[in-house]
Amino acid sequence: MPEDLPEFNPDSWKPKTQLGMAVKNKEITDIDTLLEKGTRILETEITDSLLKLEAEFLLIGQAKGKFGGGQRRMFKSTQKKTMEGNKPKFTAVVVVGDRNGHIGIGMGGAKETVPAREKAFRQAKLNLFKIRRGTGSWEDDAENPHSIPFAVEGKCGSVVLKLMPAPKGKGLCVEKECAKILALAGIKDVWSKSFGQTKDKINMIRACEKALRQLSTMKIAARNVDHLHIVEGSIKKKEAEN
Repeated sequence: MPEDLPEFNPDSWKPKTQLGMAVKNKEITDIDTLLEKGTRILETEITDSLLKLEAEFLLIGQAKGKFGGGQRRMFKSTQKKTMEGNKPKFTAVVVVGDRNGHIGIGMGGAKETVPAREKAFRQAKLNLFKIRRGTGSWEDDAENPHSIPFAVEGKCGSVVLKLMPAPKGKGLCVEKECAKILALAGIKDVWSKSFGQTKDKINMIRACEKALRQLSTMKIAARNVDHLHIVEGSIKKKEAEN
């Protein structure tokens, strides 16, 4: 289930960077202009003021015990053995997106669950990037960019994830946590193949992120932009409804 983000109050925001001041003064009103220039975002309020985001925890942990063993949990718990005793650490992974071509994934770790959660939210907003969408499946004749324009591949550790275009109505045929990422990015239909130790959820998530980043870095011939209905970043609401 999507998490409810705290409501952003622009009046209480005191920018600490020149970019933040430009955003608060309405000199910059489009997040795509920042992402195209490669400008580094150092304040989470910049993302909050330019986009309306949704957030969701990714289940990277696993419950232990006689009755809850095997169930997925949002926090991954590890322990470090020291002379003073066991020192626990909790890790959380959060994905934020506007369901319209923008996505961010963040990871946070701390001795307690609440700080780990807050760190993950912060990193996700700072790691925001945009993707390309399109209709790259040969089985598809839709004009609305509901899938991806071409196949991409991401690798982390032993995990290799390949995302491929799918026809409209097929849905997200991919691992559950990766499906949450794709849904918040605005992708509705996709095929996938995965190899390696896919039970490692963190490596799986990182491989999915690397694959999505390839959508914007790969060079495309001009003649294929219209043919594959490629859109980079957000699209207007009226176009999305068609």
